[in-house]
Amino acid sequence: MALKPTIYKFNISLSDINRNYYHTLNLTVAQHPSENPQRMMARVLAFCLNVQESLVFTKGLSEPDVPDIWLRTLDDQVALWIDVGEPAVERIKKATRLAKEVKVYSFNAKSDVWWEQSGAKFGALPVSVFRLTPIPSTGWPRWYREP
Repeated sequence: MALKPTIYKFNISLSDINRNYYHTLNLTVAQHPSENPQRMMARVLAFCLNVQESLVFTKGLSEPDVPDIWLRTLDDQVALWIDVGEPAVERIKKATRLAKEVKVYSFNAKSDVWWEQSGAKFGALPVSVFRLTPIPSTGWPRWYREP
């Protein structure tokens, strides 16, 4: 018997002064059985950093050909593709052909090795890469943009 996802509900008061966005988000997030809590929280943080109307979580790990989060236009075009983790360069190359904008949020201990191996290849693609790292004293993530 297959394991079922764990459902979490978040109530987030979001204030983004750079975009003049002030709303309360009521999110229902499914944590895939093979997904750890850090990855799920990285997805929630990526969602909050990019929130806009029609931005949605996808089936993520359950469907390998779609991103973790995306924004589709009314004519079903992909406007924003967001992957969380350390995706393969080929996957992101495909995403840049399908979407107008592509973002990657890397979050775990493998990020340094992944970036050393793939950073130059990502530099040639129209993609924004961000790394979420834990603050040592609290364990909560902070983020910065890769060069």
